[in-house]
Amino acid sequence: MKVDRAAIYEAAKKLSNWGRWGADDQIGTLNNVSPEDVINAGKLIKKGKVFALGLSLKEPIQSGLFGGRWNPIHTMLATGTDAAAGNQDIPSPYLRYADDAINMPCQASTQWDALCHIFLDDKMYNGYDAKLVDARGAKKLGIEHTRDKMAGRGVLLDVARFKGVESLDDGYAITNADLDACAKQQGVEIRKGDFVIVRTGHQERCLKKKDWSGYAGGDAPGMAFETCYWIREKDIAAICTDTWGCEVRPNETNEANQPWHWVVIPAIGISMGEIFYLKELAEDCAQDKVYEFFFTAPPMHLPGAAGSPINPQAIK
Repeated sequence: MKVDRAAIYEAAKKLSNWGRWGADDQIGTLNNVSPEDVINAGKLIKKGKVFALGLSLKEPIQSGLFGGRWNPIHTMLATGTDAAAGNQDIPSPYLRYADDAINMPCQASTQWDALCHIFLDDKMYNGYDAKLVDARGAKKLGIEHTRDKMAGRGVLLDVARFKGVESLDDGYAITNADLDACAKQQGVEIRKGDFVIVRTGHQERCLKKKDWSGYAGGDAPGMAFETCYWIREKDIAAICTDTWGCEVRPNETNEANQPWHWVVIPAIGISMGEIFYLKELAEDCAQDKVYEFFFTAPPMHLPGAAGSPINPQAIK
């Protein structure tokens, strides 16, 4: 489909979930997950095998291409060498210990985007005014509203393996047909309220080469703009990928930066997960042919935040 500003606004109007769950709604498509869905997702655990889907915070993925983000800075405040040197022994009674701190943007590594993260002109999801996000944080749609909602049925769509490649090429746009054909080949059904995780292989390519240049903000495989219609039709709870920004880069238009984001977050109200580490999960799914699992990824309880670091868990 042709992607331009007109297509963006048309999709935003057609696919909007504003008011669907009430004028005060602040969690968007996570409303699609019922308590029964969570119970049934728990029944998918057969082996008790847990996969951590968070990328190491030591990976230097940020290179300054977008938003002034920097890589996490881990600082030791107290160490075993301090203790062994007796530096912690005064005053008495004393305690020998290690302590540390971390400094990072909320979107620096594996993370959720909050619904206040992207604006459509001067509006956020559900019609909230963009000015409700100020220097003190978001007064609406902050990440804290999803802190007890990120659990349910997870489904991996391993598009790279489906296409027979280790990694999709940069600039490859994953289409609706790709998603449906991949699900069909894997023998898995996409259902209302699912947490859908799409593997492109892009992150693994960077890990293998030990080269992150361009990963955060550069060219990448990802979701085609048309998949915003797929997301709305399937009524999923969340969409996640192993890439920096989920959608294909270069973008399919020069009339907007990240045009897919313009629709899926502020219009549809989808929770979006980025920079997911999927290697071990994908290998296990390919081995046992089971692509569904219990999924959980609670954000930090940080009121007013536009995103949150996470270490998602897939349990089979």
